[in-house]
Amino acid sequence: MIAFKKTTAVILLAFIVTILSAQDQKDSLKRVFSLNDYTLIGVEYGASASKMQFNPSKTQTYMIAPGTYGVYILKYGKLFDGSPNFGFKLGARYTHEGYQFKENKETGITPNLEGAEKAIIEYAEVPFMAHFHSDGLHFKVMADLGIYGGYRLSIERIGDRVLEEYRHSFMEWDRRIDYGITGGVGFGIVFDPFEFHVNGNVRYSWGTLYDPDYYNKDFYRFAYPLDFMLTAGIYFQLTKRTGKTRGQIRREAYQQVYFPENEANPDSESR
Repeated sequence: MIAFKKTTAVILLAFIVTILSAQDQKDSLKRVFSLNDYTLIGVEYGASASKMQFNPSKTQTYMIAPGTYGVYILKYGKLFDGSPNFGFKLGARYTHEGYQFKENKETGITPNLEGAEKAIIEYAEVPFMAHFHSDGLHFKVMADLGIYGGYRLSIERIGDRVLEEYRHSFMEWDRRIDYGITGGVGFGIVFDPFEFHVNGNVRYSWGTLYDPDYYNKDFYRFAYPLDFMLTAGIYFQLTKRTGKTRGQIRREAYQQVYFPENEANPDSESR
């Protein structure tokens, strides 16, 4: 019985020592992996899937289009308790939106809009989003939410009943300036100074595709674009992601020369 108690005590002691050792290693890694406020610039490429929120409703499917390009600047910073998990994302994006109708199974009729059963719209926009990121040593997860302003560059209407003069041109009641809300989630693989990002984004317009009363002054019609984009891209770190920055090194050198008495407490120096 005494031997059993001694064995149990030894095992318990070893377990406690292991936990404390692991905690020390975790704290040491945390000190080494100190994330800076850093800046990135990058490019993304992907595809889009688009629908319209029609009123009155129309049966439709997603209009799929390749060729989504974007150039972005990511600026990271601190917020709240000093956690470096926040920032903003500003960019310029070329993509597509549009609609594609399908046959109504109850009526056997395929809807159209000005004779078009499908439309592909080239689109340019400037998104500005708040950015959240949670980083590991070589991996990160991200989320964005913000607003955008855009402009419809061109349109292609597809269908047997489309008038030729309108197949590749906007009509006088079409709205080309757009705005709304955008955001998304993604992940990144990091090998300093490069990062590979994969993002899924959504864009919802607060402006209708055409004047609501163009068809009937007494009955309004709406079409709000809803677009989904999947992109992948490469980013380059313009400033240091981890470790001491040049500014920190200069401040430490200044501290050592002019205030050597404070070297014993380097954590007291604010960034």
